[in-house]
Amino acid sequence: MKILVADKISPKGVAYLRQQPGFDVVEAYNSSPEKILELVKDVHAIAVRSETKITAEVMAAAPLLKVVGRAGVGVDNVDVDAATERGVIVMNTPTGNTIATAELTFTHILCGARPVAQAAASMRAGQWDRKNLSGSEIFRKTLGIVGLGRIGSEVAKRAQAFGMRVLAYDPYLAPSRAKAMQVEAVALDELLRQSDYITVHMPLTEATQYLIDEAALAKCKKGVRLFNCARGGIIKETALLAALKSGHVAAAGLDVYEDEPLAKDSEFRSLNNVVLTPHLGASTAEAQDAVGLEIAEQITDVLAGGVIRNAVNMPSIDAAALKVLGPYLDLGEKLGTLVQQLAPQQIETLRITYWGKMVDLDVTAVTRSIQRGWLRRISGDTVNFVNAPFVMQRLGLKLEVVKSTDDIDYAELIAVEAIAGDGTTHSAKGTLIAKGSKPRLVELNGREVEAEAHGKLLIIENHDEPGMIGYVGTLLGKDKVNIANMSLSRQRPGETALMVINLDSEPSAGARQELKAHRAIKLAKFAQL
Repeated sequence: MKILVADKISPKGVAYLRQQPGFDVVEAYNSSPEKILELVKDVHAIAVRSETKITAEVMAAAPLLKVVGRAGVGVDNVDVDAATERGVIVMNTPTGNTIATAELTFTHILCGARPVAQAAASMRAGQWDRKNLSGSEIFRKTLGIVGLGRIGSEVAKRAQAFGMRVLAYDPYLAPSRAKAMQVEAVALDELLRQSDYITVHMPLTEATQYLIDEAALAKCKKGVRLFNCARGGIIKETALLAALKSGHVAAAGLDVYEDEPLAKDSEFRSLNNVVLTPHLGASTAEAQDAVGLEIAEQITDVLAGGVIRNAVNMPSIDAAALKVLGPYLDLGEKLGTLVQQLAPQQIETLRITYWGKMVDLDVTAVTRSIQRGWLRRISGDTVNFVNAPFVMQRLGLKLEVVKSTDDIDYAELIAVEAIAGDGTTHSAKGTLIAKGSKPRLVELNGREVEAEAHGKLLIIENHDEPGMIGYVGTLLGKDKVNIANMSLSRQRPGETALMVINLDSEPSAGARQELKAHRAIKLAKFAQL
């Protein structure tokens, strides 16, 4: 089997591949897109970092391709949808850079407290400017960590070792987990108000883009110091620039940017109170050795027909099982992401119940698909079928899996329930129709519905009174949003009614606000499946 190492990974990883019997390893670093198309014609696996783009065109030119391995976390340079369609496994190495990124973050924090980079530059210029290069101590200062995942947790440990008070904002972190780590879990506004230093460690999603913007910075202390070694776009750069110029933000450290590489004429380059690094989070010898060797081992396992680890587009099951479980995986992921969008941010338990044919199957992969669906909008691209249970465990979420033999009206049924600390429950049930291929939503929060579990959903709870259907339809029509399907449900006339509407496009913010403001509407929630 031929393995193309398209980007330079650790020599240890390349050596591991070469040691495998029957492997022909081709190293082709810095190849042009045209050269890549030529090289992939007979390859079974491709190993990349972030330089080479594995597009749909590349995959179409590689009929033997089985796996693409990314030595790193993000898979932005791989067309995952095209890979899935062609049956190509895409894998990453989500844990190899944890310590490297945490240490770089803390280096930035220290440089934000003491102007080491500026002092070094002045010394090279022949100056001895002690008076203007005074710093501050981080001992007994408050560090706010936005996102307490793998890297945020490691930063917290280092801050505590330096005698810092640590606050953490993570809407999906259970209080018990925060207590065990000896950090104070607070709301974002509280973290912004109290922190002397703030560092962000969240994936870039719709919910986290520009999480730290003008309004957020205005809530911070004057003289706050801000750091981002996670993803560009979590901190709004124009807002940070203005705050650095005004002095409201005393110092900043950035390793990632909204557009990379950072433009040569970027204003950040001219400011003395910001330290810039060129996306070095994973750039240590140890991290590169770890991810290089890890991706080599994972590729070997796949090509040898063994286990599939850290796949971002499929569960760790064999081909025969996948053929049976495939439709259930899709249904489960959609139910998971739907309930996550309906439930409050902090829950204690995720309960999954299976009925009918599902009772006799090994539903491990389906359970993980539900977990991945739940986490997809929380943890971004780093979550896959392998690590989803560990991410949920890290968040302090309890998982309950039940196989029920109770009578049901369907051949198979899956229920997903999110249970909060006060017992409040949000739930959805789904099944398959059309010879087991199409996922359908058949119950929502205890109400019977009939809706396609796909695409864009508008969920409305309202007081049952005449004219509501017409009102909603008219409003969406004015917003140029087409209704594909509408399911209605109510328990008794005059009480609460439920609408589940499949839409062709997303309603505008104005339309959603108008729905929420209507006196008869108790809930208007848009969900994306």
